[in-house]
Amino acid sequence: MSEVDLKSDFNRQLNQELRNAYLYLSMAAFFESITLPGFAHYFSVQAREELEHAMKFYRFMVDRGWSIELQEIPKPKTTWSSVLEAAEDFLSAEVENTKRIWRMVDSARQAGDKAAESFLQWFVNEQVEEEKNASELLARVKLVKDHPAGLLALDRLLAERK
Repeated sequence: MSEVDLKSDFNRQLNQELRNAYLYLSMAAFFESITLPGFAHYFSVQAREELEHAMKFYRFMVDRGWSIELQEIPKPKTTWSSVLEAAEDFLSAEVENTKRIWRMVDSARQAGDKAAESFLQWFVNEQVEEEKNASELLARVKLVKDHPAGLLALDRLLAERK
C-alpha cells in the first residue's frame, strides 16, 4: 500500500461520511413526513455526527498536507416502506462503514503510516458504538412491530437523544 493509495482511501472515506450524513438527513426528513419527530430528531443528530466525522478526516488530511477531493453526493433514498426498513438501512450503512474503516487501518499499517493508523483508531472505537446504537434501534423497532402505542413510546424516547 503506497501513500498515494492511502491518501485516496482517506478521500473516499471523507466523502463516504458526507454521503452517510446525507442519508441520515434524508431519514430525518422521512420521519418528519410521517409524524415521528423523535425518530426525525434521532437521525438529525446522527447526520450531524457524520458531518463531524467528515470534518475529522478533512482536518487530518489538511494537517498532513494531503489534497482534498470532494466528490458528487448521489441523491439518497428518500422513502422507506416502514420504520423497520429504515432501521435496517441504518444498521447496514454502519456495518459497511465499519468494514471500510477496518480496511483503512490495514492499509495504514501496510503503508507504515503510524499517524494514520493512530488517527483511525478513534473511528474503530466509534464504529463499535455506532453499530451498537443501530443494532439497538433495530431491535427496539422489531419489538414494537406494528403496535402504534409502542412506536410512539419509542419515538418519545428517541426525541431525548443529545
